[in-house]
Amino acid sequence: MIFRGRGIAKGCASGELLVSPEPISFLSGVNPDTGVVVEKGHPLEGKNISGMVIAFDHGKGSTVGSYVLYALSKNGHAPAAIVNTEAEPIIVVGAIMGGIPMIDRIGVPVTQLKSGIRVTVNGDTGELMYEENSPG
Repeated sequence: MIFRGRGIAKGCASGELLVSPEPISFLSGVNPDTGVVVEKGHPLEGKNISGMVIAFDHGKGSTVGSYVLYALSKNGHAPAAIVNTEAEPIIVVGAIMGGIPMIDRIGVPVTQLKSGIRVTVNGDTGELMYEENSPG
């Protein structure tokens, strides 16, 4: 299955899909040294986003969140790729600085996607591809 959207940050990456029903704040919400979501009460609290394809509606919080995404990349704990319902500047800048492929506007709310499925994100073409034989 292929969803076609808008390419935001160039590159192509594959990984397990991790869907958040709530926006993510990278400043104080994700530990840049470990990739673990530390925001109290967040649905992904305690989950590690390192190497995952994370899908969430949009970011929230301070512009410093862009630098946290960059730090995650430099520390080897960045997500493999990002899928947003609608991209906004904090996440876009962080994805570009960190070399993290990113897309948005795939035609369905990201909350309708299923965590645990292996996907590929192509930031050049704006495509999200479910891999063959993936559960779900």
